[in-house]
Amino acid sequence: MRMKPVVWLGSSKADLKAFPAEAMDDTGHQLFRVQRGLDPDDWKPMTSIGVGVREIRVRDSSGAFRTIYLATRPEAIYVLHCFRKKSQKTTREDIELARQRLARIPRKTSHD
Repeated sequence: MRMKPVVWLGSSKADLKAFPAEAMDDTGHQLFRVQRGLDPDDWKPMTSIGVGVREIRVRDSSGAFRTIYLATRPEAIYVLHCFRKKSQKTTREDIELARQRLARIPRKTSHD
């Protein structure tokens, strides 16, 4: 089975690398699951950002971390945003940033 490559949009990869080691490792493992066609252990749909967009939810001793991604495209998994969640509700800024990055993914054309 071919694994889909991960495409990091904007500062998402640098943002992930800023996570504490445990949260970064767990997030990497969850993305690997997605690459193999499996669901992450803890996720939720993020329909407020776009169709097919999901959020990986990771916790460690220092807090909650989120990775927003799109895996429904055949060519790649697109990581839109990685951040530390500081409140119960995802902030408007985080949602807006993920929406802007989603809009940058090239649309498939009819002759593909």
